[in-house]
This record gives sequence, structure tokens and C-alpha cells, in this order.
Amino acid sequence: MDNGKERNRKLTTASGIPYIENEDSMTAGPRGPILLEDFILHEKMAHFNRERIPERVVHAKGTGAYGTFKVTHDITRYTKAKLFSKTGNECRLFIRFSTVGGEKGSADSERDPRGFAVKFYTEDGNWDLVGNNTPVFFIKDPKKFPDFIHTQKREPRTNLKSAAMMWDFWSLNPESLHQVMILMSDRGTPYSYRHMDGFSSHTFSMINKENKKVWVKFHFKTLQGIKNFTLEEAEEMRGKDPDHAQRDLVNAIESRDYPRWALKIQVMTAEQAKKFSFNPFDLTKVWPHADFPLIDVGIMELNELPRNYFAEVEQAAFAPAHVVDGIGYSPDKMLQGRLLSYPDAHRYRLGVNYEQIPVNKCPYKVSNYERDGYMRVDGNGESDANYYPNSFDDIYTDDSYKKPAMELDSNIADWYDRNAKGENDHYTQPGWLFRKVMNDEERKNTVKNIVASMSGITGPKRELIINRQLCHFFRADVELGMNVAKGLNVKIDEKLLRMD
Repeated sequence: MDNGKERNRKLTTASGIPYIENEDSMTAGPRGPILLEDFILHEKMAHFNRERIPERVVHAKGTGAYGTFKVTHDITRYTKAKLFSKTGNECRLFIRFSTVGGEKGSADSERDPRGFAVKFYTEDGNWDLVGNNTPVFFIKDPKKFPDFIHTQKREPRTNLKSAAMMWDFWSLNPESLHQVMILMSDRGTPYSYRHMDGFSSHTFSMINKENKKVWVKFHFKTLQGIKNFTLEEAEEMRGKDPDHAQRDLVNAIESRDYPRWALKIQVMTAEQAKKFSFNPFDLTKVWPHADFPLIDVGIMELNELPRNYFAEVEQAAFAPAHVVDGIGYSPDKMLQGRLLSYPDAHRYRLGVNYEQIPVNKCPYKVSNYERDGYMRVDGNGESDANYYPNSFDDIYTDDSYKKPAMELDSNIADWYDRNAKGENDHYTQPGWLFRKVMNDEERKNTVKNIVASMSGITGPKRELIINRQLCHFFRADVELGMNVAKGLNVKIDEKLLRMD
């Protein structure tokens, strides 16, 4: 493919020195040992040994593309963000889709949530909206995240995936039930990245020109239509084409069948948040659309493939801490934890200057006093002052970007029980999902998928784990619990289920 670059280029080292012997090593005679003098051999092998950077601990397998976002509806009553200042505004963006638990070589059709991370290149800086293809998550406190992810990875003794480890954690943490129900439905095995929705999942805030704040959730609704694999289809695709979702996205864009999503928001006022029957900042809960309807915002289209996967997809770095003026955070505990952990992960994996990598770089002027560190490639501030305030440069702070003060509910710091009274209803919304949202076929497939997964539980704690998880299913919906128990050949005394 002609990428517009100069064709007849001289072979050189990384330092620009031309060389010829790129295939034969220097030896002492035709059959003698290799000489230390062969610098080209050392450069090639040393670079090869370092080609692999640490893979992401989560979201290791993924794909990405560039595109555009266009504002189609006026939401200036909610936000002063320049991107949304008028309908018709456009910006470039980059998106990365991914599976969560698997390694880089895992299959795209594994039962897993899918990452849905969007980087908007706006004139006020890069805005990263980092979510999943589900509106909720398994946990609601970031302290639990490492433990949860360990259960989705490999068991320490055998280095194998463990259904017992996974279901043991879920059964001991009933807050996970809502996400488990989604994961065990056919939504846990999307047909492709193009045929799934995306969600901020977290609650964020929007601030308008009058500094009035509302709480928001972001939704990307696929315009290709939802399409999922069944359990059998997903298993077949794992063996047939483990890169199916990536291939599907590449083929669609190359054939100019550009994928599109409609961006919508839900809005909740501070007064509504105080009266809401659930904690609106709890990541295991949704806001019912009947109470908080979706509001149209704009259209995202993906229309450009990266030229180099490693440079632009593997090195892409997203952080929910990166919000622009007019968009802010919320007291969502998981979001608060991610504000720290995501940039920290990028600094470890890519280096402290990861935001100078082209795919992560703001295309507009950046001015600050950060200097030095590994892979500083932008001139390092040249001769400008590296401290503030100083008498030599013209960098200034723009007070128009000052954020309004945050009103706190309490001035008492403590380790609050995440499942205290009023925060411990883990069953109502999963029950709604099973009874009201799923149709008959979806309910049938969800039970089948749960039974298939839980049948893999082995070991001396098998019965304990299964019975504990069945209790959660029964609390959400009796029919769900009975059908799962039947599939697992667990005898249930129906008399115990009767309500007096």
C-alpha cells in the first residue's frame, strides 16, 4: 500500500548510519565464531529483545480506529464544553475496543465485558471517555479491583483459568450480581465491536455557563444494531478465528462501511439524586430510562484505520481523569479510584512522557513545567524556564476555567461500609433485568450460559460456592434460581421458597 512516504530509501542504523550487511554476521572465517565487532547484529538483536512492552494488565487484547464526532443536538443548557457549544461542531477521535480478562493472544469471542474507550481531540485538550459495553460493573469500591481481576486471570498453582475462583468471588460479593447477569447473557459474547453499545458506566457531571451542575451518564448506541453470539457460536468462533472482532472492524472500514454510534446522555439533577431510590453513584446500578430518558447529543463515525498497530493502538493510553472544561467527575468511588490508577498504569507501561506519543498527544498547544524522564521527545521545553512562577515566559493561568467549589455531603472521613443499610440492595435491578428487560429466548440463553460456566466449578468447595451463588439468583428472581439449580442438578425444596 502506498502511504505517501519516500520509496527509494537507503538502509541505515537507528542513528542514521548507512550499512550493507543486514543478513550476514561478521565471523572469523566462513565457519568461525561471530565477532563482537558486528555492531549491526547487536543492535538488531537488542532491539528485538525489547520489542514487547508490558501488556496491559486488563484490556490486553484489542483493536482501534480513528474517526469523527459531530454534534447534532444542543445540550448547552447542561454543559459549557466548547465541543458542545453549537450543533455542527466536529472533532477527530480515536477509539480502542478490547476484551477485559484475556491476554493479548486470547480470542475475541470470549465471554467477557468489552472495553469501549474514546479519545476526543478537542480544542480544550483531549477528553477520554473510558467505559465498557455494559452500563454497570462487578464491584463498586476500587479497593476490590485487584482481587476481582485476579479471579478473572489464572490460578496461582496451575496457571489455568478457574471457574471455582471466579464464582467464589462473585458468590462472596453479591454486589456483582447485576453485571454477572449481563455477562452470562448473550451480551457477554458480542458478535463484533461494531454491533454493541458503549457506556461511560460511571456517573460524571456537566457544568454550564452559569456553573450549574447536573449528573450525567454517557451512552453510545450502535447504529449497526445489536448482534451477539450464542454460547455455541462463540465457542466455534474461538477455534475458527480468534481475531474475528478485529478482522470485522478492519474489513468494515476498508470497505467504507463506516461504523457509527449515536451518543446520548442521561441527566439527573442534584435534587433528583437525593431522592433517587438507589445511590446514583453506585457503579453496580443503572438509572431507569423511564425516569431519566436518553437525550440525543451527536454521532460518532469510525473511518480511518491506524497505519501501525503498535504505535497507535498498543501505545494508546486513555484515562477517565482526562476531562475538559464543562465536564467533571462525581463521587462514584470506582471513578475516583480510576482517576489515580489509569495514568499510573500508563506511566509504568509506556513511560512518564506517554502523552507525547502521537496517538495520545493533544493536537493543540500544550504548556506546562513538566520536564525530563524517559523518552522525552518534544524538545523538553528547550531553554524555557522549568519552574513557576518565573519572570521569563508568558504562560498564564486562565481563570475562566476555574471549577466551582464542590459541595460535600459530610466532613467526616471514615472507612464506610460500601454495603451498609441503604446501599445493600443487590437484587432488585438484576431481577428487573431478568424479568422485564430480557425476552424468553434471552432468559433461556442466560440460564444455559450460567449453568455451563458454573458446571466448571471443581474442588472441595464446589457445593459451598454453588449453593451460595444460587441464593443470590433466588433473591433476584425465583424462576432464575430454580432453572439454574435444575441445570446444575441441585435439589431445591420449593416449600422453603413460599412466602407466608
